[in-house]
Amino acid sequence: MPNNSTKILLLTTLTSGILISISSNSWFGAWMGLEINLLSFIPMMMEKKNIYTTEASLKYFIVQAGASSMLLFMVMMSAMEESMLINSDNLYTQMLMNTPLLLKGGVAPMHWWFPGVMEGLNWNNCLILMTLQKSAPLSLISYQINNDMFLEMIIVTSVMIGAIGGLNQTSLRKIMTYSSINHTGWMMSAMITGNDMWVTYFTIYSMLTLTVVSIVKTTKLSFVNQMAMTEKKNKLTKFLVFTSILSLGGLPPFLGFMPKWMVIQAMMTNEMKTTATMMVLMSVVTLYYYMRMTYSSLMMLHLETKWLIAQPINKTPKHIILLTSISITGLMMSEMIMNLD
Repeated sequence: MPNNSTKILLLTTLTSGILISISSNSWFGAWMGLEINLLSFIPMMMEKKNIYTTEASLKYFIVQAGASSMLLFMVMMSAMEESMLINSDNLYTQMLMNTPLLLKGGVAPMHWWFPGVMEGLNWNNCLILMTLQKSAPLSLISYQINNDMFLEMIIVTSVMIGAIGGLNQTSLRKIMTYSSINHTGWMMSAMITGNDMWVTYFTIYSMLTLTVVSIVKTTKLSFVNQMAMTEKKNKLTKFLVFTSILSLGGLPPFLGFMPKWMVIQAMMTNEMKTTATMMVLMSVVTLYYYMRMTYSSLMMLHLETKWLIAQPINKTPKHIILLTSISITGLMMSEMIMNLD
């Protein structure tokens, strides 16, 4: 939990804004919830000791305020044009309503602000931005989604940019950002089959992201080249961080493979074979840059700096061991439960 009353209040109002947006039965109520959520998150981003948070919070505020204004404008235009009744079957109306929501959620191709904002935040705020802040826009999109060319274009763009964008990165924050964009494309495809599928995917994705961020925050990592040089004597922490990263990439037999497996089966049933093939190919690319982070450190004979020998052995926190255990064994446990039923 946050360590003072102000952060607890802001976290409460942030969660309340998400719940207002999701449970609202009007666009005005959804817009109001998004604004409460935004104004709660901006003060949480600010830190006195980190000069980069000012730029990140200002950039985030400008983008989110612009998207909120656009959403309110689109709602009023649709209401005026269609006599106070928004016709969700109209393709152009759906595109207009979804565009500001896609911008708010950082979905490609409206993702341009996402890596820059993530780079200036601490790991706690990065976690909130990748999980909680995506839930309200994605929920509003799922209420009015249709399987059409616009949706397929968004899905393919998200998985491609999420895969290719992470190839050249050395910053862990940017790698996690492009991973989030890639997973958002999978969530958008899961929405086609109903709310249950994408909520399941989002829940598992959030848990895996929480696991990776918890380990990275504990070991104070920020760049890929630091990963091979940390925790020389604590091999357990090293093993946990890399299995969590591979699980986030969707490599079997880890838990991260299960939601992708479900989405692929659903897409094959809905005759979306071309899109599914593209998504699977891009998943291989994402696994490449995950493996690039893990390969050198998992080697038995890899270079380690001598000054790390004198470091004390840090014990791995119990909550990290619990989260990683679920990540490693979750798929096998799910299969066992399904077979018992």
